[in-house]
Amino acid sequence: MVSLRRVFQVSERRACKVVDMPRCSCRYRSRRKEIPGLRKRLLELAAERKRFGSPRLYLLLRREGFMVNHKRVERLYNEEGLWVRKRTRKRMKGAPRQALQPPVRPNQQWAMDFVSDALAEGRAIRALNVVDVFTREGLAIEVDFSLPSLRVVRVLEDLIRRRGMPEVVVSDNGPEFTSRAFDQWRHGQGITHHLIKPGRPMQNGTCESFNGRFRDECLNENWFRDLAEARQVARGWLRDYNHHRPHTSLGGLPPAEFARRWAELRSPPAPFAQPNNITPINPDSTERPG
Repeated sequence: MVSLRRVFQVSERRACKVVDMPRCSCRYRSRRKEIPGLRKRLLELAAERKRFGSPRLYLLLRREGFMVNHKRVERLYNEEGLWVRKRTRKRMKGAPRQALQPPVRPNQQWAMDFVSDALAEGRAIRALNVVDVFTREGLAIEVDFSLPSLRVVRVLEDLIRRRGMPEVVVSDNGPEFTSRAFDQWRHGQGITHHLIKPGRPMQNGTCESFNGRFRDECLNENWFRDLAEARQVARGWLRDYNHHRPHTSLGGLPPAEFARRWAELRSPPAPFAQPNNITPINPDSTERPG
């Protein structure tokens, strides 16, 4: 109000009328008594507890015997500029991701992703799906309430024992796939881990398609009473998907049938078996066969 009167050279009555302020409020002077040592002690506590805000500092002051309410502590806290600055997460610039070449044989690329659902009682469950990108075979559907990175490693180790080592595993940037435990394991195995770009699920399109079929044909068609039933139904659907369900991208063949035919075409021919009644010709012999 003083600055308004000084700039426009008007009376107090005129200035209060312009800003619609009662003159008694303009002339009011606070009679609040400063509590001795309160501001100093607040600064000391704020220096010791740099991540404490005004509510916690108020509790500490009350514990030390200062008869003060939280509003006064908050006012002093703001006057001294003691607000806690929010820590922002420092993000490291990642290396540019190379485009992933399509596989040319089975067991070259595996793709992984999670699907969520719920039991009849409402408890959430998760399913880890692993797919062979070349043959479109569903390699595993692991269902449980929680699937941390160590559980993912265990599933992949079981698949490696049965099928052999893949060259590349493809996944999104979920915490289970970017954890230190998973990264150390795949580095020790010599497996390349390809992370898709955030917000680009179609870079993992084979597994996304598998997830869509799994949800549409299995999860949405069944009502699971418990975890054991969910696992049993998922295993049955996986067997049907691999051995009976025709896949349009494989020419109408089931994935297991496509993998079997591919292995037969790529297998080396059997060696020619010579009949037992024919005597082999010795090139060094001068005799001619009769």
